[in-house]
Amino acid sequence: MNTGLFTLGLRAVAAACLIGSCAANADYVWLEPSADGTHVFIGQHETAKRADITVLNSSRAFVADGQTLSLKKQQDHLQVDPASGDIRLTAQVVSQGDVLNFYQAKLGRSETKPVNDLELVPLEPNGNTFKLVWKGNAVAASQVNVSTSEGWVRTLKPAEDGTVTLSPLFPGLYVLEVTARVNGSANYQGKQYADVRHTATLSFEVRP
Repeated sequence: MNTGLFTLGLRAVAAACLIGSCAANADYVWLEPSADGTHVFIGQHETAKRADITVLNSSRAFVADGQTLSLKKQQDHLQVDPASGDIRLTAQVVSQGDVLNFYQAKLGRSETKPVNDLELVPLEPNGNTFKLVWKGNAVAASQVNVSTSEGWVRTLKPAEDGTVTLSPLFPGLYVLEVTARVNGSANYQGKQYADVRHTATLSFEVRP
């Protein structure tokens, strides 16, 4: 699956979103529910590829009110203790080519208020239509990629109002992913990076 890559910039107060190039086979972070809480993976859900979880820096799991949840390192994932409400995680990775990646993942679609800088937000609790929000402003993605635990893969194109709609066809875990390149450079751990990207995922289960 190709990762739709678009550019985010600020014009006065409003966020402007421009269609950019495509980056193929880029890793991202996603969350999966489990009997012992929530599991955090990095890689590509649609190909079942899982990268080394230790590449994640400054990982933080939390709920909407800001309460931090404990993270435990396992063999190929991080484990988040059980918590009520939607679960979010942020982390950073410097990838090949000096690309600074900000990963922002969310499990659950019950909450309609964005918390992460880049977040796919349902228009109504547990709804199937989503808007992309960048630092409090709704923006339009060039595309949103979808993969499922059943191997079903699709690309969603935005409607005229910038929203995307997914109609789940069967039970399973659905992972929605979008990546944005941010205009301008950023300083991270004392180094300046010219290529800065934000990747957001939204995971949720559809039950029978």
